[in-house]
Amino acid sequence: MQNYVIATCSTADISSEYLKERKIDFLKFPYYINGVEYFDDIGASMPYKNFYDLMRDGAETKTSMPNLSHIKDFFKGFLENGKDLIFLMLSSGLSGSMAVAQLAANELKEEYPQRKIYLVDSLGASSGMGLLVSEMADKRDEGMDIDELYKWTEENKLNVHHWFFTTDLTYFVKGGRVSKMSGWFGTIFRICPLLNISKCGKLVARQKVKGKSNVIKQIVKRMEENAFNGLNYTQKCYISHSDAYDDALAVKTLIEEKFTNLKGKIRINDIGTTIGSHTGPGTVALFFFGTKREN
Repeated sequence: MQNYVIATCSTADISSEYLKERKIDFLKFPYYINGVEYFDDIGASMPYKNFYDLMRDGAETKTSMPNLSHIKDFFKGFLENGKDLIFLMLSSGLSGSMAVAQLAANELKEEYPQRKIYLVDSLGASSGMGLLVSEMADKRDEGMDIDELYKWTEENKLNVHHWFFTTDLTYFVKGGRVSKMSGWFGTIFRICPLLNISKCGKLVARQKVKGKSNVIKQIVKRMEENAFNGLNYTQKCYISHSDAYDDALAVKTLIEEKFTNLKGKIRINDIGTTIGSHTGPGTVALFFFGTKREN
């Protein structure tokens, strides 16, 4: 058994049951509803349906970074038990949390010089992180040591593709990602923006698509264009959604029609309270391994 721990953060949007089964620990991100602080414990204390209903009813949600002491205490729990640590963090292009984690690691390396602490900037989010950390757990279980795993993760993280669409622009306008005017026109003309995460780990709008059925076809088309071995793709495929299960299921169904090797193998996850505070309800995301992100 390997003498190290794989950990990630709650923004990986993968079930706590799965994380426990795969022996992956997670750091809880703080978030706020109407000014009250909560911690993202992957749906345990705040069922996702309740959270998105609160947003629809007008609740103000926001997030903040875990503070230095919170991250240090999380890391220290493993180090004190004689374990090395490899930690996968939310993209530095979306949050400053990676810098705080690095500061925590630097301080702890002085306190625990005999222990290894590897931090990986995922350059991703949501179940894209979940997909990557799941693969990391596979490598660990196959016998890969922590040094090899860190190298493998750094070399392969940009092979994880993240594609998103939303059917409700309200929260993208609130967050400043879409202007009020664009949001108004988008709503009137049923525009569903198709976005992805760039090689720098930033969320980028790639295409304006009219109508839900069309954007579902377009997101699957992006998988056809970028997935390893095209329609013969056989690796993991994750979908996440913010209280939009029917739309996520429609994406899954279309993928299974086109990618016949994946029938019955696609995992659908919930977008949690941290990422969901920014997307709001109505977002669907698709994640798979493919050619390296180049823009």
